[in-house]
Amino acid sequence: MLFEVWAPEAGRVALHWAGDRSDAPPVELARDPARPGWWRADAPAGDGDRYAFRLDGGPARPDPRAARLPEGPGGPGAVVEHARFAWRHPWPGRPLPGAVLYELHVGTYTPEGTFDAAAARLRHLADLGVTHVSLMPVCPFPGTHGWGYDGIAPWAVHEPYGGPEGLKRFVDAAHGHGLGVVLDVVHNHLGPSGNHLPEFGPYFTDTHHTPWGAAVNLDAPGSDDVRRFFIDSALGWLRDYRIDGLRLDAVHALHDDRAQHFLAELSAAVDALAAQQRRPLFLIAESDRNDPRTTAPRASGGLGLHAQWNDDFHHALHTALTGESHGYYADFARAPLAALAKTLTGGFFHDGSHSSFRGRRHGAPLDLRATPPHRLLGYAQTHDQIGNRAYGDRLTATLSPGLLACAAALVLCAPFTPMLFMGEEWGARTPWQYFTDHPDPELAEAVRAGRRREFAAQEGGAAHGDGLGADWPDPQDPATRDRCVLDWAEPSAAPHAALLSWYRGLLALRRSHPALTDPDPSRTHVAHDEDARWLVLRRGPVHLAVNLAPSGTATVPLAPSTAPAADARRGTAPAPATGYRAAAGWPHPVLPDGGGVLHLPAESVAVVVEEPPGTPRAKGERA
Repeated sequence: MLFEVWAPEAGRVALHWAGDRSDAPPVELARDPARPGWWRADAPAGDGDRYAFRLDGGPARPDPRAARLPEGPGGPGAVVEHARFAWRHPWPGRPLPGAVLYELHVGTYTPEGTFDAAAARLRHLADLGVTHVSLMPVCPFPGTHGWGYDGIAPWAVHEPYGGPEGLKRFVDAAHGHGLGVVLDVVHNHLGPSGNHLPEFGPYFTDTHHTPWGAAVNLDAPGSDDVRRFFIDSALGWLRDYRIDGLRLDAVHALHDDRAQHFLAELSAAVDALAAQQRRPLFLIAESDRNDPRTTAPRASGGLGLHAQWNDDFHHALHTALTGESHGYYADFARAPLAALAKTLTGGFFHDGSHSSFRGRRHGAPLDLRATPPHRLLGYAQTHDQIGNRAYGDRLTATLSPGLLACAAALVLCAPFTPMLFMGEEWGARTPWQYFTDHPDPELAEAVRAGRRREFAAQEGGAAHGDGLGADWPDPQDPATRDRCVLDWAEPSAAPHAALLSWYRGLLALRRSHPALTDPDPSRTHVAHDEDARWLVLRRGPVHLAVNLAPSGTATVPLAPSTAPAADARRGTAPAPATGYRAAAGWPHPVLPDGGGVLHLPAESVAVVVEEPPGTPRAKGERA
């Protein structure tokens, strides 16, 4: 078996065996004459054999490209022969257009916190109607439980979850249910505990800085091999584990001044692999830049990524539902329904407008004719937006069932690719709090202090009085993680079962009405009344109306798809001889009166579909 490692500054590299072979003599590596800085050696080895490298006689360090770290970060690596795994389900892939993602954290999706336990719950997701499971990071990190964003080995799989074999079993099981799998990967930094990459080479640079310290070296000397390290890792997830897409964490923290940006190089490599494997593969960016170039084609000077998270939609929806106005919600809270309308029809709220949170202009206009709306992910809740709150409180903690139903309808009927956060579909009451399991006491205390500073800045001291943070959860306390584990008794119990049925119905509606996945932005129209707190989203013949007011009935005029464009935007056009069918409603379906006006109770939602005159109607339905 070939062992190789990039260590450009080393004078000598040796392979040392560990585990059952720890008594075997070391193997000296030789310089690779074809690749400067690389060392290589052939040695007999098989799946599971443990090994490490010593540079210039120093301590044993794990292979930076090890696919398995059975003893955790900093321990020896283990050989993984990917071809040994017996895949059960042929998989042609599932593309991003038309998809519905479900963000899932393996460690809290079930009490066991393993791939196998999560796989046993996949039938729930297939029945729900989502198309892809989006896994939070699974690379090795300190301890047993954590969010995964402080991983240290971008090629390996967290052993307590089940290691490489466990991940493959999970992906295979998901594909057996018809579900694609997206994996969250972190290229912008690596956790400090057990991170020995700087001993091997210039993986980091002081040329740029990030919130986590020195930046990953994407443009300084030695960056060719660092870029290849992360690109090969990404391709390995897609190829060796049959992952369908990658979510790229915080790409705005990937500092790269080279002519070809790292993300453009990565997207080209992924597109080439997709063509080779003849199945769709995609990259989804998390970016706070509101930059259309993120998803623009490489041929047009863009980065060529296939989609990006749309926090603007989340922020507008969140402020409209909750009335919160602190921090980055301030810009959206001035006129939340107008902000929501702008994102629904234009993608970005900040498209070059002034951001008071940033103290400057932010973003650029997004042309949805050139960038189809499915390239933006829309959501009401994510791990970030819940977990970065001091108490990790979901929308369930503060919103009525009616407003939760409105949130679901706006996400699932919006022109974007929807994404749900685990448990959202039944209104889970378990919080999602920040938790870690650092064995290093100094690092653990630094994390505690850091989170308290962040929470104090985000939550605002005045809102909590003198006891600011006194009862904030300790991320190192095992009870914090335990509180976040989903309660699987909830989905079948009241009031959760009714909300779960609502989500299932909306997802079925999305599948059955082509208008709800229509990429043509000209067929999406929004009307709203800021003071009365109602909004109507029309997508072709499908009308979604919400009344977010806490009391009173809203009078909501519908502008049929046959109305002139100007009247349709105002939502005031008189209804022609058009029939309507009630497609969904909370707390019950509502049809417009003979003048095309909906009378919506407080905190309720109605979805109606236009039908041509003379369409037969079921008993009790009105035109």
